[in-house]
Amino acid sequence: MKALVAVKRVVDFNVKVRVKADGSGLDIGNVKMSMNPFDECAIEEAVRLKEAGKINEIVAVSLGEKKCEDVLRTALAMGADRAIHVETDEELDSRAVSKILQKIVEKEQPQIILLGKQAIDDDANQTAQRLAALLNAPQATFASKVEVNNDEIVVTREIDGGVETLALKLPAVISADLRLNEPRFVKLPNLMAAKKKTLEKQSIEDLNVDISGSLKMVSVAEPKARQAGVRVANVSELIEKLAAANAI
Repeated sequence: MKALVAVKRVVDFNVKVRVKADGSGLDIGNVKMSMNPFDECAIEEAVRLKEAGKINEIVAVSLGEKKCEDVLRTALAMGADRAIHVETDEELDSRAVSKILQKIVEKEQPQIILLGKQAIDDDANQTAQRLAALLNAPQATFASKVEVNNDEIVVTREIDGGVETLALKLPAVISADLRLNEPRFVKLPNLMAAKKKTLEKQSIEDLNVDISGSLKMVSVAEPKARQAGVRVANVSELIEKLAAANAI
């Protein structure tokens, strides 16, 4: 059984990003970049399934500029067997990413497709759902527990009212929540060994995918500063203030 895991290179979660002076985007020059934390959980889960003997091959995929090789090397060091880099300098929205991943999935024919539930740079939370629709495959998003039994995968996911358990026939698309696991620390020897693993290069032209975007970013701005809160002595005072603000 094969698992395909999509990973994205994003600004490290510890970095506070700044908006460019002209509002054309974020200033990410010289800031630390790393693997999207949700994708890191997806890779970790695939490695754990392999260690449990449930799958026998893990393919990591990343889309973007040449520097995306960094996150693919990290995925290989965590335990992925090989990697595919679709190299492009184009800005890719969720629609374009899902269409490219569809082509990769159709070529690789994995039984389990794992992604992070969202990327921390845009928080779109769309790619897994779009990919499942394009593949006409079952999906389970926000996975906090995954079990594989022969040709079926059982996924526990949190919902508003508690938790929900879904049993899906494979192949299926799964998106990982941070609750799914705690990714392992990558040791230097593993990083060195990862350099010997296969990293295949592909282009959007090779895959014959139309990535013309349906979205256009007009401008980027800092969020407005939050006003200081007001402490009230009791519920009556709270109701008075809410009424004065026309909030109730």
